[in-house]
Amino acid sequence: MRVLIHGYYRLLQIILTILIAVLIVPVTMQIASRYSVMIPRYIWTEELARFCFIWIIMIGAMIAVRDRTHFDVDLLPRSESPKVNFLAQLVVHGAIMVMALSFLWWGIDFYRLGARQLSEIFGLPMQWIYVAWPLAGATWALFTLENIWNDYHAIKAGNE
Repeated sequence: MRVLIHGYYRLLQIILTILIAVLIVPVTMQIASRYSVMIPRYIWTEELARFCFIWIIMIGAMIAVRDRTHFDVDLLPRSESPKVNFLAQLVVHGAIMVMALSFLWWGIDFYRLGARQLSEIFGLPMQWIYVAWPLAGATWALFTLENIWNDYHAIKAGNE
């Protein structure tokens, strides 16, 4: 299971890298067209940039949950006891899980809404954009469960 989760994590990193590279093209075209009469102003560049940006944000948040660099704020003081630190971290994981499940639950309705809409320029079904929300929720839940599992085994082994 760990291999599958790590493979999914690597896939997200690759997709994120590709999306950032793709985002550079329409944004560069938009900027260049403002300062040059030689380059026409294409309207599709704005929509492509917006779609890439949405997916970059959502995939970046997914990756950050696994890396423990997102949603994690040190509200509780560090303790000398590893068990107290584990319980404090469990509170943080619980808060992340609440957000993950809410994104998953209401993201499904959001996805259904997108099934009835088309994008203005490309005519792309908006469900391909809106699916990012429930996918993010499911991924956050998966990565949070993995982090809880890792924390539990670290405390059990005395590595904390």
